Amino acid sequence: MNYFEHIGKYFIMLGQVFKRPQKWKVFREILFREIEDLGLKSLGIIMFISFFIGGVVAIQTALNVDSPFIPKYLIGFATKRSMILEFGPTFTSVILAGKVGSYIASSIGTMRVTEQIDALEVMGVNSLNYLVLPKIVATLFFYPLLVLIAMFLGIFGGWAAGILTDLFYTVDYIDGIQLDFNPYFIKYALIKATVFAFVIATVPAYHGYYVKGGSLEVGRASTQAVVWTSVVIILLNYFLTQMLLG
Repeated sequence: MNYFEHIGKYFIMLGQVFKRPQKWKVFREILFREIEDLGLKSLGIIMFISFFIGGVVAIQTALNVDSPFIPKYLIGFATKRSMILEFGPTFTSVILAGKVGSYIASSIGTMRVTEQIDALEVMGVNSLNYLVLPKIVATLFFYPLLVLIAMFLGIFGGWAAGILTDLFYTVDYIDGIQLDFNPYFIKYALIKATVFAFVIATVPAYHGYYVKGGSLEVGRASTQAVVWTSVVIILLNYFLTQMLLG
C-alpha cells in the first residue's frame, strides 16, 4: 500500500472517530481512564527528563560562554528560550510518541487480532469512536499541561545545575530568565503541544486499528507507529515554526 492510500485511510478513520458518542456515561468513564493511562502515568518520566535536559542546556551554555566579555545572564536566557521554544513542546512530544504511541498501537492492535473490535461492531458500536475519541480528548486536555510542567522543570533544572557546579550564580541566572520575556512564546509552545498531542493519539491508533495477523504483527505495528508519529511530529515542528515564528 502506498503512502497516499495510508493518508486517505487515515482521514477516513478520523471521519468515523469524530462522531457523537453513543453513550455519554460510558464515554466519560473511558475518558477518565485514558487521562490516567496516557497522561498521569507519563508525568514521572517527563518530569525526570525535563529537569536533566534543562541542567544539560545550562551547563553546555555556561561552558561555551566562558569569556569575561559575555554576560553570565545569557545562560539563564538561553536555557529559558531553549526549554520554551523547543525542548518543552517538541522533545516532550517525541518522548510521549515512544511511550504512549506504542501503548496505543499495541492495545488497539491486540483488540483487533483477538477480534474484540469485531465483537464491538457486531453489537452496533462505532469502534473507532469508542476506542480513539477518548484518547484524543485525553491527550488534547493533558499534554499541554505536561509541556508547561516540562518547561518549568527544565528552567529549574538549569538553576540547580548552576548551584551544583558553580559555573554561574543564581542572580545572573534569574536575570537571564527575566530578560526579554515574550508571552507569545508560551502560546506558540502550547499550540505545538496541542497539534502534537493530536498526532500522538491518532497515528498510533491508525496503525493499531488496521493491523492484520497475530502478536508479531502487533509488535511491528507498534514500532511503525512510534517511527511515523516521530516523523510527523518533526515535520510538523518545522512547518509550525515557520508559520508561527517566521
